[in-house]
Amino acid sequence: MLKKNYSKTGTSCRVTFKLPADVDAKTAVLCGDFNDWDQSDAPMKQLKDGSFSVTVSVSAPQTYRFRYLLDGERWENDWEADGYAPNEYGTDDSILEV
Repeated sequence: MLKKNYSKTGTSCRVTFKLPADVDAKTAVLCGDFNDWDQSDAPMKQLKDGSFSVTVSVSAPQTYRFRYLLDGERWENDWEADGYAPNEYGTDDSILEV
């Protein structure tokens, strides 16, 4: 799930990314164009209900690709993303449009 909060000028946006508890993971990291796909830059916090959440600031207007890395080995998309695009690995990336 994506929740967007734009700055008053519209040049940046704080985006909260949330994964439901049923992803069945112990750790989750947000990776994407906005952090050069760094697998340690945006670790997600596990909430009491088992879901995961992280908020990042990105420049707007722009389109970004992203995915979630679960337990350091399993890639997942956000099924409520703004869209999807094929990647070079034969799967799809989630799309964030701000």
